[in-house]
Amino acid sequence: MTYYEDPSPGTGALAPRAAFRSDARTLSLNGDWDFRLFPTVAHAEAADADEGTADGWEKLPVPSHWALHGHDAPQYTNIRYPFPVDPPRVPTENPTGDHRLVFDLPDDWPGPDEGADGRTLLRFDGVESCYRVRLNGRELGTAKGSRLPHEFDTGPHLLRRGNVLSVRVHQWSSGSYVEDQDMWWLAGIFRGVTLLHRPEGAVRDVFVHAGYDHRTGHGTLRVDAVPAAGRVTVPELGLTLATGETVTVPGVQPWSAEVPRLYEAQLATDGERVPLRLGFRTVAVEDGVITVNGRPLLLRGVNRHEFHPDHGRAVPYATMREDVLLMKRHNINAVRTSHYPPDPAFLDLCDEFGLWVIDEADLETHGFTYDDWRGNPADDPAWEEALIDRAARMVERDKNHPSVIMWSLGNESGTGRNLAAMSRWIRDRDPDRLIHYEGDRSCEHTDVYSRMYASHEEVEAIGRRAEQPLDDPRLDARRRALPFIQCEYAHAMGNGPGGLTEYQRLFETYERLQGGFVWEWIDHGLRARDAAGRPYFAYGGDFGEPLHDGNFCADGLLFPDRTPSPGLLEYKKVVEPVGICVDAAARTVRVTNKYDVVDLAGLAFGWSREVEGRRVAEGALEVPPLAPGESAEVALAEAGSVAEDDGEEWWTVRAVLADDTAWAPAGHEVAWGQARARGPAATRTPGARITPVRASSADGGALTLGPGTFDPLDGSLRTLHGLHVAVPPRLNVYRATTDNDRGPDEETSVAAQWHRHALDRMRHRCDGVTVDGESLVVTARVAPPGGFFGLCVVYRWTGERTSDGTRLDLSVDITPDGEWPCPLPRLGVALGIRAPLDWIEWYGGGPGESYPDTRRAARIGRWATTVDGFQTPYVFPQENGSRGDVRWAELRGPDGGGLRIEGRPAFALTARRWTTGQLEAARHPADLVPDEVLHLDLDAAHHGIGTASCGPGVLAPYELRATRTRLGVGFTLPR
Repeated sequence: MTYYEDPSPGTGALAPRAAFRSDARTLSLNGDWDFRLFPTVAHAEAADADEGTADGWEKLPVPSHWALHGHDAPQYTNIRYPFPVDPPRVPTENPTGDHRLVFDLPDDWPGPDEGADGRTLLRFDGVESCYRVRLNGRELGTAKGSRLPHEFDTGPHLLRRGNVLSVRVHQWSSGSYVEDQDMWWLAGIFRGVTLLHRPEGAVRDVFVHAGYDHRTGHGTLRVDAVPAAGRVTVPELGLTLATGETVTVPGVQPWSAEVPRLYEAQLATDGERVPLRLGFRTVAVEDGVITVNGRPLLLRGVNRHEFHPDHGRAVPYATMREDVLLMKRHNINAVRTSHYPPDPAFLDLCDEFGLWVIDEADLETHGFTYDDWRGNPADDPAWEEALIDRAARMVERDKNHPSVIMWSLGNESGTGRNLAAMSRWIRDRDPDRLIHYEGDRSCEHTDVYSRMYASHEEVEAIGRRAEQPLDDPRLDARRRALPFIQCEYAHAMGNGPGGLTEYQRLFETYERLQGGFVWEWIDHGLRARDAAGRPYFAYGGDFGEPLHDGNFCADGLLFPDRTPSPGLLEYKKVVEPVGICVDAAARTVRVTNKYDVVDLAGLAFGWSREVEGRRVAEGALEVPPLAPGESAEVALAEAGSVAEDDGEEWWTVRAVLADDTAWAPAGHEVAWGQARARGPAATRTPGARITPVRASSADGGALTLGPGTFDPLDGSLRTLHGLHVAVPPRLNVYRATTDNDRGPDEETSVAAQWHRHALDRMRHRCDGVTVDGESLVVTARVAPPGGFFGLCVVYRWTGERTSDGTRLDLSVDITPDGEWPCPLPRLGVALGIRAPLDWIEWYGGGPGESYPDTRRAARIGRWATTVDGFQTPYVFPQENGSRGDVRWAELRGPDGGGLRIEGRPAFALTARRWTTGQLEAARHPADLVPDEVLHLDLDAAHHGIGTASCGPGVLAPYELRATRTRLGVGFTLPR
C-alpha cells in the first residue's frame, strides 16, 4: 500500500511536543518556492528523474494553497466526499504538487559541519493532506494530519550551502477520509515552514500546570520539562523553582476570558531560554455546571473555521488578530476551533485578549453517514493509531494555553472505539481539562452534554434535566448530571439567524444550559471576478465542480471581507453582558451584570432623551459596580418637559467602556436599552388646516386626487407629487426567498410551500373603482393561479391639503378569503418610482435591517443612508434590507426633490433598484443591475427568518398567517 493510502499517520516525524519560542536559532523558509503540479501521483513519480532541472517549475508562495494561485481549482462540499468512498484508497486522479526550495544556512548557523552542536529540525505547521519530505535527496519522512505540526530531524543531511528541500503534497490521501470538514478542499503547504536549531541541553517539551483555588485565592504552579533539569523564574511574583517542583503562589490574579491575566516567566536550561506566559486557572464540573476558578460560565461563542477570501486557510497573523478583536467587540467570549486545531498564533491571541476555547481535533468523517456509518474510521481498528496521533498532536502542541478549557475529539464522526481511545489518551495526558464530543450522545467518554441545532423546546427540556432518557440507566444518570452546551446552533447562513433571543433566554434561565456556539464566524466566499470583470465572492459550483454544495459555505456572521453582517450585530445585542431595562414612565433603569467574573466598574453609563429621533437631553448615569449576577434599579435624571405636540419621546441608556482596553477604545458600546416615554403626537401636522380634495377627471381621462393621478379603469396610481409611478401600489405577499426559507429540504421548506402554492405568481383582479367625492376606492382580489384561496383588498385613497403642502393617503384593508395552506412571506404594498432618488432618511428601527425575529439590534432613531447602503450584500442574494417600525421615510434625489412616506402608524420599508423577481433570480450580487426605477415595499408584516437552513424554523410567534390586516401610509413632499 502506498504511503499516502496507508491509514497510519506517517513515518519519520518526531514525537509531538508543545509549541514554544526560545532563544535558539530559527530560520523561516516561507517565501517563493519552485512548484509544479501533476494530475496523478504516477505523473509526479515519472518526473522524479528531472527534479534537478528547471523544466516545468513555476513560483508559488509558501504558505499557500495552489488552487488559489491558478493551479487546478477549489472545490467545496459539506458532507459528501468529492471522490469515491473506498477507504483508505483514493482516486488515480490525485493532484500532486511538488514544492522545491533551494536555500543556504546563515553564516552563523550552528553546525552542521562543525561537529556535534545539537541538531536542526524541520517543522511544518500545516500541509493538506499528505506529504513526503526530502532534503538533498534523502527522505526525511511522510506525514498526514493537515492542521497539525510535524517535525523532522535533518540529521547529517543539512548542508551549509545549496540545500534542496523537496516536498511532494498529495491532495487526496487516507487522511482525506478523516478531514471531511464542511469546507473548501484546498491542498498545499498552507502554514509556515521553519528550521529550528536545537542546541545541546535544549528543551524537548514543556508542560505548564498553573491552577487556582478560588477559596483561598492562591495559585499553584508546576512546570514539567523534558529534559527535567531546568529552572523557572516568574519575576513579577518573585518566584524561582525547579522544573517538576510544585509551589503555592499566594494572592495570584487568575486568568479568565474577561480578565486575561498573564504572568511572564522563563524556563532556563543549559541549552536555551524559553519564555512562558502563565495563566492561573482551574477548570471543573461542579454540581453539574462548568466552572473556571469556581465561577460558572455562560459561553457566548462562535465556531471559527480558518478562512481568508484570498488565501483560504493560509490566514495572515493580522487577520487572526482582527478576528479576535471583532469577537471581543461583539460580546463574544468563546470560540470552538471547528473542526481542527487552528494556527497556534490564534491561541496566543486568545490567551492575550481573553476567549474561552474548545480546541478541536483534526477529525471528521461525516460523509460516512450516507452509508449508515459503515466503514467509519472512528470505529475501525486500522485507524486507531492515526486518530490517537491527531489527538496527541493537538494536546501536546496546545497544552500550555490557559484559554483552552476543553479538548474536543473532533466533529460529526459517528461513534466508535477509536473515539473512546482518543478520550482515554487525552484524559491520561491532561486530566485538568474537560473533554467534548457532540457525537457521543451517551456522554460515556465526555465531560459535557453537547448537541447541535436542538430546538428551543428540546433545549428547555434539557435545561430542566427532563430530556428523553437513554436506554442505559447508568449512562442516563451520568448524562443528566452533566452541563449542556449547544456546540452549534443558530446557523448564520444568509439573512438571519432568527430565534437567538429565545435561545439566550433559555441559557440565562437554566444553570445547566451554559450557552453555545453560533455556526459560524465567517462566510467562506473566495474572491473572484465574473466574465464582465465584476467582483463577487465565489461559492460551491462557481469553479465548475461536478459535485458541490453550493453556497452552504456562506454561513457566517462576517461577510468574506470580514464586514460584520446584520446577524453579528444581532448576536452582539442578544448576548450583551449587561442587561439594561429602561422604564421610561417610572424614570428608572434596571441594570444587571451578566458577566461571569468582572464587576461593572470598567463601564460608564449614560442616558439620552430623543424626541422624534432628535436628542434633546443627555447625561451620565451613576451605576454601582455590581458584581456578576447582581442587579440594581437606578433613577434616570429629570430632563424637563416637552410639549405633547412635539412628538414621540424615547429614552436610551448605554453602557460603554470607561477606559481603553487591549481590544477596544474608551467609549466602545457594550450594551444598551431603550424605552418609549410617550407616543406620537395626536395631530400629524401641528397647526394644519385639513381640507378634502375631491377627485375629478383630468386630461387623458385620468383621475386627479390631490398630488396624485390615477387610471380611471383600474384605479392604479400613475403620478405622485410629479413623480412617475412605474409600478402602481398594490398588495404584495412575496419576498425573494432566504437561505433559511429554503432550508435543507426542497420539498418541505416554507419556500417550497410558497412556490407550490404560487405565491410568487399572484394575480390581481380589479373588482371596482369608485369615486365618492372625497376618496377613490378600489376593490380587488389577489390570489395565486390554481388556488382556492386569496385576499380581498380595499384600497382607499384620500387627499388632504395641509399647511405644508398636500398629502395623499392610502389605507389598505386586507381580508383573507378561503383556507390559506401556508404562512405568507410578507404582507404589504409594493410600488416603483421612476426617479433618481438615491438618499433615504427615516425615523424608525435602524440603522441596519431587521425582521420580526431579528430585531433586537434595531433601535428607534433617525437614520440616513444611500439606496445602495439600504442593501445587505449577502454572498447569495436574497430578501434583505427591511427597516422595521418606520414612522416616516424621506426619499431624495440629487436636486433635493423627492417623496416623504408616513406610516399609519408604522411600517417596514424596503428600497432597492431591482425587482423581487430579479433578486430571486440572482446568484451573486454582481447579477443585480440597477435600473431607473426605485422599488419600494411598505409592509404591514413579515414572516420571520428562523434558522432552518440548518436548525429550527420560524418560531410560532413570528409566523405570518393570513388574517384581517390594515395598513395605512401617507405620501407628501420631504420637509
